[in-house]
Amino acid sequence: MHSDLMSDSGRGARYYWCTRHHRVETDADVCPAKHVLGPYASAADAENALQRVRERNEAWEAEDARWAGEER
Repeated sequence: MHSDLMSDSGRGARYYWCTRHHRVETDADVCPAKHVLGPYASAADAENALQRVRERNEAWEAEDARWAGEER
């Protein structure tokens, strides 16, 4: 049984980016959690998930480099 945080009550559709099939999926057809990013509020947000991951990783790596005293 899912917790209240994971329930659909009062929520709209949720979208996921499937890293296995390289497509947007919904609650109705979502792959196992180990293969998806999300949930996102829109299909467009899910479709751009990998770009957001890249941008965040670059920002975190730059911050790590600054923290370590390295220049980027």
